[in-house]
Amino acid sequence: MRPKIVLFGDSITEESFGEGGWGAALANNFSRTVDVVLRGYSGYNTRWALHIAERLFPAAEVGDGGGAPLAMTVFFGANDASLPDRSSAFQHVPLQEYKQNLHSIISFIKKRWPTTLVLLITPPPIDEDGRLKHPYGDNPSGLPERTNQAAGAYAKACIEVAGECGVAVIDLWSKMQQFPGWEKACLRDGLHLTSIGNKLVFEEVVERLSQGGLSLETLPVDLPLLADIDPRDPLKAFQD
Repeated sequence: MRPKIVLFGDSITEESFGEGGWGAALANNFSRTVDVVLRGYSGYNTRWALHIAERLFPAAEVGDGGGAPLAMTVFFGANDASLPDRSSAFQHVPLQEYKQNLHSIISFIKKRWPTTLVLLITPPPIDEDGRLKHPYGDNPSGLPERTNQAAGAYAKACIEVAGECGVAVIDLWSKMQQFPGWEKACLRDGLHLTSIGNKLVFEEVVERLSQGGLSLETLPVDLPLLADIDPRDPLKAFQD
């Protein structure tokens, strides 16, 4: 069975298979070597993700013949960082609980699949003007339900967890803000990604996977490439 990479996260992951999405780009990049499996849930935070983890990745699947995923991205925090006194308060998770939940999610994955490469991705930065123009639901306060400062605190916590657990991490919060005009160039509504933002995530994920030994150069294709098939005897390529 072809190996797989699992993308686990919130709406930024759920939307990643859309046009120009970073998940679709990953699937295309690894099209002959790895199946990219989408497990993205719009609006979810780490509390909810931890609650559903057993349902998503039941123990029975460990012995289903498919083997452990080569890698899993864990991309939560944008919803956890919603401010507790504004319109998306129901999604808020306190910072220390966020850290503990990430620890628990990583522990869960490693218990299921000890060899799986876990890649944390921090929440992206927040364009507060974009959030005011594209609020989720009613926003009577007239204030953004997320701030870049809060997102940065959760990004820092995510990086700390990666260090404590010995797993890879992409500091998307910092990386994205290095892009000129990132607020509108990388984010379409102050939170979700544009094509440029998706490209940035894709490139970062590919780089981290490569650093972990997962790249087109190291992963075998599952069947002979066309260039390796002899036109005079095509079926010979399939005899091994």
